[in-house]
Amino acid sequence: MEKTISVRKEKLVLSLPPILYLITLFLIPTLLMVLIAFRQPGDYGGVASLVTYKAGHTSINLTLDSFRYVFSNSFIWKLFVRSLFFSLLTTVLCLIIGYPLALLIAKSTKKYRDLLLLLVIIPFWSNFLIRVYAWMMILGPNSALSKLINYVLSLFGVASVNLLFSSFAVVICLVYINLPFMILPLYANLEKHDNSLIEACRDLGGTNLQSFLSVTIPLSLPGVLAGCGLVFIPCIGMFVVPELVGNNCSMMIGNLIKQQFLQTMNWPLGSVTSIVMTLAVLSISLFVGFISSKSGGLKYARK
Repeated sequence: MEKTISVRKEKLVLSLPPILYLITLFLIPTLLMVLIAFRQPGDYGGVASLVTYKAGHTSINLTLDSFRYVFSNSFIWKLFVRSLFFSLLTTVLCLIIGYPLALLIAKSTKKYRDLLLLLVIIPFWSNFLIRVYAWMMILGPNSALSKLINYVLSLFGVASVNLLFSSFAVVICLVYINLPFMILPLYANLEKHDNSLIEACRDLGGTNLQSFLSVTIPLSLPGVLAGCGLVFIPCIGMFVVPELVGNNCSMMIGNLIKQQFLQTMNWPLGSVTSIVMTLAVLSISLFVGFISSKSGGLKYARK
């Protein structure tokens, strides 16, 4: 009995730091954001006083005006759709590029595997903004890439294009920044696959393609879902990349939230927009997880 109590105390002590971390940096800010969403904007920015006293009467300033504005404003929903499209496109491109690379790393010998993993991790050693500014130089109008593309287009009688400050530049930067978050979970999953399953499939007459479709892909579904989640969720709220390499036609919902908090100082509207975006991402994630859990491939992968 005393041993059981001691084990419980050890678990409590070990779980206390992460619990405090989550409460301090996630739960409390979320509750503040929800509270601000029902407040009125202040005359000079921020939020108005929660309690006011007028003519001897006390009133609590809580309102749903920001919610009504968000749900009735077509421009905000246009940004939601555009952000969703950019995020889905980035996730699909990262999966298309990252899956073969992760499979190559997992199948390589230890000597080359470590080198390839190092090449994937190296971008994390540099600052996020430096990497974005590097792409601004690569896609700039005077860069070698832009000159080459416009030269090829001129041969076909097509007008020159500006790669920078476009939706194309936004997607390219989003793919570049988020690609390692797709490769690493996929590699961690693919490395653990039992090669005897593939050999058994081939012994039964299956080709390389059939063994890949019947064994490798079902087993890698957990890694695919993890990588897609790590790419999609931060991508939909991104505001730095669209602001630096995009234009008005590539503005995302993260840019609007940033403007509401830092420029127009309409904190209630920014909070409501953030809540709606969070609920939308959470709903999509839960729906995808539910559908995937019901699929035969994922059931097989979990065995």
